Amino acid sequence: MLALSNDPVWFCLRAEPKREHLAATALRRRFEIECLSPRLRFRKLTQRGPVWFVEAMFPGYLFAKFVYSTQHRAVESSQGVRGILRFGQRLATLPENTVIALQSKAGAEEVVTVDSSLKIGQPVQLIEGAFQGLEVVVTQVLPAKERIRVLLDFLGRSLEMEVPAGKVLPA
Repeated sequence: MLALSNDPVWFCLRAEPKREHLAATALRRRFEIECLSPRLRFRKLTQRGPVWFVEAMFPGYLFAKFVYSTQHRAVESSQGVRGILRFGQRLATLPENTVIALQSKAGAEEVVTVDSSLKIGQPVQLIEGAFQGLEVVVTQVLPAKERIRVLLDFLGRSLEMEVPAGKVLPA
């Protein structure tokens, strides 16, 4: 029973949208509670060209380790925290090894960089245009133009063509 235990447990907390890492920082500073709020760093093609974005790995949630019986009120009323996640009457807790695995992946900065760069020989699927849905193979990466050259089989022939790198998904 968590209400009687004096052992710290990892809980899943609901946070204000886009403020997960700020809620974790507030808990660390104000109550010296161990928190985890991993974020993803990825590149997205925009009208200005490719831009790096950083977003929460678990939007609207963060993880905190504390003693429920003595600290739950302080945690639930902390800046950016909406409450402890519950499933009916049961509180959402995490096993220590799950959190350790997440921490090792995210590192001290709690940021995981997703490298979506395409590689020569990689099979990809076209997501737009006349050949939408067709699986092709990357033959050349043209980083200056943000384009790739792909090899496709069409009407019994192998053809090479250039497509925007943002118009394909890994197959």
